[in-house]
Amino acid sequence: MDDLLDVEIKHAVLIRADREKVYDALTTAKGLDAWFTKGASVDAEPQGAIVFRWKDWGPEHITTEDTGTVLEAERPECFIFQWDAEDPYRAITVEFYLEATEEGTIVRLREYGYHNSPAGLKALAEHAVVWGEAMTLLKFYVEHGIRY
Repeated sequence: MDDLLDVEIKHAVLIRADREKVYDALTTAKGLDAWFTKGASVDAEPQGAIVFRWKDWGPEHITTEDTGTVLEAERPECFIFQWDAEDPYRAITVEFYLEATEEGTIVRLREYGYHNSPAGLKALAEHAVVWGEAMTLLKFYVEHGIRY
């Protein structure tokens, strides 16, 4: 497929906590459900399944789920998965890299694989906004225990 957009979503956030705590918030069902989802499941091993479930989420009270496949999981350095890999037009890759600093952990997110189509462009715009919000929710949960 040569209709991929040459564009990526990138976000970075400093979280004042150690990498292990941040990694667990990103890669376990308990961690994800504390700040982002309701009823997630994660097999944090290569080729493991990841399921994000939301129930009455946000001001619109969205109830939905999305699935993916774990590509790489190296605690506490990186976690990489691909959304809905069975559909090549939805096989978007998400990478989290956790970098230790004196102040805590820098989480670097990179998402790519969008197709040059109306659906691809719509997903790109939506995901760019959602990941910014998600990174803020992650920071508030890990640093302050503020739960979704």
